[in-house]
Amino acid sequence: MVIDHLSEVFDLVEVRGQLSGAFAVRGRWVTQGAVRSPLKLTVMVRGRCRLSTDGLDEPVALESGDVAVLTGRSWLRAEGGEGGTGGIGDGPPVEFTPEPDEYALRVNGGDFAVDDVVLGGRVDLNPAGAALLTQSLPPVALVRASDAAAPTLRACVDRLVEEVTDDRPGAAFAVRQHAQLLLLEVLRAYLDRAEPPPGWLRALTDDRLRPALTLMHGDPGRPWGLAELARAAAMSRTSFAVRFRAAAGVPPLTYLNTWRMLLARRALRDGDVRIGALAAQLGYTSESAFSTAFKREVGEAPLRYRQRLRGVSS
Repeated sequence: MVIDHLSEVFDLVEVRGQLSGAFAVRGRWVTQGAVRSPLKLTVMVRGRCRLSTDGLDEPVALESGDVAVLTGRSWLRAEGGEGGTGGIGDGPPVEFTPEPDEYALRVNGGDFAVDDVVLGGRVDLNPAGAALLTQSLPPVALVRASDAAAPTLRACVDRLVEEVTDDRPGAAFAVRQHAQLLLLEVLRAYLDRAEPPPGWLRALTDDRLRPALTLMHGDPGRPWGLAELARAAAMSRTSFAVRFRAAAGVPPLTYLNTWRMLLARRALRDGDVRIGALAAQLGYTSESAFSTAFKREVGEAPLRYRQRLRGVSS
């Protein structure tokens, strides 16, 4: 099942959605700053704005209920505020400067008789996750309020707004949980209306490839061959190889190796399994073969990787 695979990958790459800023305002406003996370979300809860970032030829218009996901961008600028005039006004705009990890909704003017409400979010990932997600999404992915999945997405946004506006115990924890769900719903909505670029996200949503992916995910230590995987997908070897590469961006066995390395990272990060035992579980003929493959993929030896993550000196 697609969502099971998606959940599995999300866990392995440590996807963590965070609400990074929120404000409500009447009149002209602008917010801008550097983007320091692989994925940046802008949710137009109410009102409208123009969003600019590197890689766009012209600003993108966001309306109430729209969500923009920026992938691998370096800066963001958004401006809006009709102020009841039917267009962007002439007065000086209120400038909102993003504050690190701020989740309380700042209100210009002290009440909620406002034109625009904006939520900003970010997605924290481990290095493997950053590489996978930035490969699998376009520079700017838009989910419109008119999309089929909009009602579910709107429900997530409404819960977030409740938490950032009500002074209730545990709000910070609740915001993190709802931000996680918001990210998942944004990806679901995006996948419902657009085909992502070649990458793991597109491969996981390809019905023809699903049987082969289920085999690789379910038994990663088995020495899978191209012919066996092609049979599972009811395709010829050539057709399977071509389709897999077009969807995943890499050949099947390269994908399998990446999957094994993701599993290895988690095992080294969270458990105390011996390196030799882990190598055998993942289908490597020896500890040295596994260590070589891991260092090629990650940039350091498995033991050093574990020690670094746990703060242990060599």
